[in-house]
Amino acid sequence: MGRGLFITLEGVEGSGKTTQAGRLAETLRARGHRVTVTREPGGTRAGEAIREIFLDPAVSLNVAAELLLVLADRAQHVSEKLKPAVEAGEIVISDRYSDSTTAYQGYGRGFDLRLLGELNRLATAGMTPDLTIVLDCRVETGLARTRERARASAHHFDRFEGEEIAFHARVREGFLAIARGEPGRVTVIDSERPLADVFADILRRVEELLARRCL
Repeated sequence: MGRGLFITLEGVEGSGKTTQAGRLAETLRARGHRVTVTREPGGTRAGEAIREIFLDPAVSLNVAAELLLVLADRAQHVSEKLKPAVEAGEIVISDRYSDSTTAYQGYGRGFDLRLLGELNRLATAGMTPDLTIVLDCRVETGLARTRERARASAHHFDRFEGEEIAFHARVREGFLAIARGEPGRVTVIDSERPLADVFADILRRVEELLARRCL
């Protein structure tokens, strides 16, 4: 059995990653593909426990502690879930991966990008996405969506949703900088448009990848 594919969806808060990841998985399954959908932080039992601490604004974390938590989550995620699924020939779709760490802890928090890159390589064991989709929207648009979602579900802002706009602007620039640096892997899609239009662009990019890989 051949190797599968590893696809990641990235973006600022409220960019639509979770919605589009679910829709992409449904479409690919309907076409006969075996698909695993997962997320970071989370995706494993250890990861979900880490997620609770990582996103809880009531738990005080300095930048290094925040970073090390998400890296621990990723190391477990890669070894327990991502690599086995891809090696079994599945298409894995992850809602966030290492680019989020670069954008949030690197560009957003100001952690040294060179050192962060080395730590990311350690945590990923060299596992790089075959395709990364950055769903890009204005920070104000994303936060408005997040506020609406919070009101609808009585959900309180997590550690990142409650950050100031300047932080989110730095994170957005981080994602765009990553895309500029790796155009072969990373595709930026405007997610301020209707959901169907955004999904059509995502699916087109995934279909191109599948055609090249003959899956």
